[in-house]
Amino acid sequence: MNKKIIWTKIDEAPALATYSLLPIVNAFTKAAGVEVETRDISLPGRIISTFPDFLTEDQKMNDELAFLGELVQKPEANIIKLPNISASIPQLKAAIAELQAKGYKLPEYPEEPKTDEEKELNARYAKCLGSAVNPVLREGNSDRRVAPSVKAYAQKNPKKLGAWSGDSKSHVAWMEDGDFYGNEKSVVIEKATTVNYEFVAADGSVTVLKENMPLLAGEVLDGTYMSVKALSNFIEEQIAEAKKEGILFSVHLKATMMKVSDPVIFGQFVKVFFKDVFAKHAATFNELGINANLGLGDLYNKIANLDDAKRKEIEADINAVYENAPALAMVDSDKGITNLHASNDIIIDASMPVVIRDSGKMWNADGQLQDTVAIIPDRCYSTFYQEAISYCKENGAFDPSTMGNVANVGLMAQKAEEYGSHDKTFFPPADGIIRVVDANGTTLLEHNVEEGDIYRGCQAKDLPIQDWVKLAVNRARATGNPAVFWLDSARAHDAQLITKVEKYLKDHDTEGLEIHIMSPVDAMKFTLPRVSKGLDTISVTGNALRDYLTDLFPILELASSSKMLSIVPLLNGGGLFETGAGGSAPKHVQQFNKEGHLRWDSLGEFLALTVSLEHLANNYDNPRAMLLSKTLDVAVAQYLDNKRAPSRKAGEIDNRGTHMFLAQYWAVALAEQNDDTDMKEVFTKVATQLKDNEATILAEIAAAEGKATDIGGYYMPNDDLAFKAMRPSATLNNIIDSI
Repeated sequence: MNKKIIWTKIDEAPALATYSLLPIVNAFTKAAGVEVETRDISLPGRIISTFPDFLTEDQKMNDELAFLGELVQKPEANIIKLPNISASIPQLKAAIAELQAKGYKLPEYPEEPKTDEEKELNARYAKCLGSAVNPVLREGNSDRRVAPSVKAYAQKNPKKLGAWSGDSKSHVAWMEDGDFYGNEKSVVIEKATTVNYEFVAADGSVTVLKENMPLLAGEVLDGTYMSVKALSNFIEEQIAEAKKEGILFSVHLKATMMKVSDPVIFGQFVKVFFKDVFAKHAATFNELGINANLGLGDLYNKIANLDDAKRKEIEADINAVYENAPALAMVDSDKGITNLHASNDIIIDASMPVVIRDSGKMWNADGQLQDTVAIIPDRCYSTFYQEAISYCKENGAFDPSTMGNVANVGLMAQKAEEYGSHDKTFFPPADGIIRVVDANGTTLLEHNVEEGDIYRGCQAKDLPIQDWVKLAVNRARATGNPAVFWLDSARAHDAQLITKVEKYLKDHDTEGLEIHIMSPVDAMKFTLPRVSKGLDTISVTGNALRDYLTDLFPILELASSSKMLSIVPLLNGGGLFETGAGGSAPKHVQQFNKEGHLRWDSLGEFLALTVSLEHLANNYDNPRAMLLSKTLDVAVAQYLDNKRAPSRKAGEIDNRGTHMFLAQYWAVALAEQNDDTDMKEVFTKVATQLKDNEATILAEIAAAEGKATDIGGYYMPNDDLAFKAMRPSATLNNIIDSI
């Protein structure tokens, strides 16, 4: 009988919180015979496991991500996946430097590899960049919904949204041609085969870009590209328009998950916005190795080593651009960090909900909210955001105390769609053709491209599509809510999916269910009035839209996407339980290092553990695991009702104090149940101890706050120091460790 739950060791704030929470979890679960085991998929862990040939025996680590990648293929998989860093190049380099300082003789990251050795190192490090974890673990489709206790709390304690004006100039802008949407072609593979991606130059010479890629029967294969010329012209137009309208200029991409294509798109924005600077100082920038894809922040870092006169000249030229260009949206007004400083500072699924939450505005250089143009170049994922803005202009802000919920069923399994495109993203070295040729020599897809265009190939396998349709029907049946497939018949890929959805819906009993297939704009028009009326709706989407909608609606409704249940029923019967969106909160760690206060809210971990225990109980007939799940659900409701979430301010309750209350409420719930007398006896004592010592425990935690806290590293903390910092209450530790 398998009674094991895997708890992932990850990065930044959730990693710190784990030092406090996991001992509590282990103490409670061992009473049910459930083992909770950690596996390290943190950024430093992945770096170390990638370079064993550079390390000593005692420094080497197993490739835990590869282990979990195999586990998710098995029915016994039960994994709680916490947020991890989707590393940008600057973050990767910082993590490497920290590890080197700890004695790990890792090679430097070659940003612009020239030799074969540098190219090989670059390729190895590339596996640690961006969202490297999710595509490996997500061997199932996504079922994201709000827990009843969380919804009830949000309605009783609504976060007011910004007021909207019909006169708002804020809007979304997208390319009318030359984008991925307009250039997309799609085919369904009839028989299993292999394909090569080839570049055909003007002289007829052929370069193989990727060879012998296997395809399964029924698989949807797409090819498309974004024209860099069209993109550059579009950016020029938007700069002029934003200046004319007197609104902020902002670009919203997904450079974390789309780690190959989107940084290049971002770099084009940087080069066009500061084109005079790049033209004038081309020789210097080339000498310094300045890469526009890394943003303005990297440029400033690299010119810092120039002599004062040259550096000041470049800085003056940058400031001259600001005098004549539209104002940039800011990431940090106080520090002067703009929307163009780094590609992963403004990520579309997190940034656009905040724009809509904040009356269509973003922060300007003076620290004031201002109307903005939100530039999302590709039409695949831009138009529905405009529909949301138009709705709010006409109808005003939503009311979180009454608004309906939008759950999501997402096509995610086996690297579906754009999120699996990294190894099929190419940048043609000259004008020519990129084509996909099967084992018989038949050309399946072909595009005429120009030098520097961004080509992207995508796949969606048939079995995950069938499972996606089944999950949508099951959720519609379980809830009685309408299920809407967000698919655009005018888009090549979606047209293929519509045919499959219509086919596979016939395999299920849909009588009495309300199921629609609508374009994203029409789906938004259908959904938003229902949300205003307090009616619930299920969005059924592809992989990218899953990401975007499961931030958009929860941020408006619940104030955070991390408060959603994120369940991934794995295709082979296991379960992956994600602790919500929202990233790994680096600012929380910075505050903790500075003043010993961690404001990370572990609610996502509580919710994930609840459904993980339920899954284990159902699959392995473990009534004690089910009891733990049900009582934890009661404890979470108490946690919310009593407003025990951490405060942002040092000196008030932080993450560690919230864990004490969660443990207390969980113990009380177990003490009050009558289904298991042994568990009742054990936890009656624990509940009494926690309640009687509550003031002492909170005082011991408070005594650790208000001062700088050394945990021996940012990316790779020292475990002993981190446990000491995150478990400062001897009283609480004694109670928990004695269970």
